[in-house]
Amino acid sequence: MWTHKTWPGRFLPSSLPAKERLRAYAGWCNAVEGNTTFYATPARKTVETWAQQTDLGFRFVVKLPKVVTHERRLVGVETEMRAFLDAIEPLGERAVLWTQLPGSFGPAEVDALGRFLRRLPADRRRAVEVRHPGFFTDAALTSALEEVLAGADAEWVPFDTTVFFQRPPTSEAEQDAWAKKPRLPRRTRALTDRPVVRYLGRDSVAETVEGWQPWTEVVAGWLREGRSPTVFLHTPDNDEAPALARRFHDEVRALVPGLDALPDPDPIEPATLF
Repeated sequence: MWTHKTWPGRFLPSSLPAKERLRAYAGWCNAVEGNTTFYATPARKTVETWAQQTDLGFRFVVKLPKVVTHERRLVGVETEMRAFLDAIEPLGERAVLWTQLPGSFGPAEVDALGRFLRRLPADRRRAVEVRHPGFFTDAALTSALEEVLAGADAEWVPFDTTVFFQRPPTSEAEQDAWAKKPRLPRRTRALTDRPVVRYLGRDSVAETVEGWQPWTEVVAGWLREGRSPTVFLHTPDNDEAPALARRFHDEVRALVPGLDALPDPDPIEPATLF
């Protein structure tokens, strides 16, 4: 997410090569979602550059490859996982292994999820995002999944789209998200000391900010409990995402004054003719 096409010239220097943009992004935010890893395991040398461009407090929530989660559904993936874990090893403890499962991955496969999580390296943080409605609407299924996740010290990642789906889409980006994003109830319970939250607002900044208000209280509560949450703020077009992330952080910081400020981003040089 540090190479979004509308960010150069606004949040990132226009002339900065793509391979160096993570360093500039890290001046705005202290965590990033690794979505590209879903489509292909990166070269280890590429990941080494990610580590070099960020400080030790920067967090990477890296999505497991599609072949592992969607095609093989966590079964018979030893070779693929060895390659993936080797590739991201340069990130060390900063990496969270993000298992995003398809909506068709249901209660009958919870045992497979448990076996998979227990085989992951003990020193790697793990987080799981499920999209099957039953896990959210059936108390027994919710409890069963929580038990499996807790047994593997894995976090349940909520993807909050409730605000987005409150009214029909009004832009091309919203129409695209309307067709692709899951419609699930909001979940605010943390299982570990490192909760991970994903929130999707609207293209409208005002609606996005209004919609995240419940999360400011939840995240502030986690911080007071000694937890260390990671929150990702999205909109359908993501054009204002870095600024929105900082605004959310400021609102939480107003509730928890002891929370450290985010880093100061480097100034963006204005475009010139010469």
